Amino acid sequence: MVWKKQQLLAFASADDCRVSPFRADGTTYGTPTFIWSVVVGDAVFVRAYSGTRSSWYQAALAQRAGRLHLADRDHDVAFSPVSDQMNDLVDEAYREKYNHSRYLAAMISDRARQATLMVTPFPAET
Repeated sequence: MVWKKQQLLAFASADDCRVSPFRADGTTYGTPTFIWSVVVGDAVFVRAYSGTRSSWYQAALAQRAGRLHLADRDHDVAFSPVSDQMNDLVDEAYREKYNHSRYLAAMISDRARQATLMVTPFPAET
């Protein structure tokens, strides 16, 4: 499934992103974690500041689903890893959106790049 155009416009400027992958039981949402999000084309991407060791990232990879809170709304989502080529585009989006943050260098580092996920809506979102 894909995000609606209006959602992507709202997501692009939103700064309230929280991610809650499912816990091991596959039904209970994990603790919401504040993270940065960016829009590239018609997709939403998130990264773990702590890289692949991040507990929310590990849960997202294991469960492949959960919840994303973005633009003042909860969204049931699927998580999937991205290619290195896509990471270059995600880096550029991070630079554009978060260029004034002292955390930008860490978020475009190799450590964070390895923990990049594409976030897509479940069919119920459409």
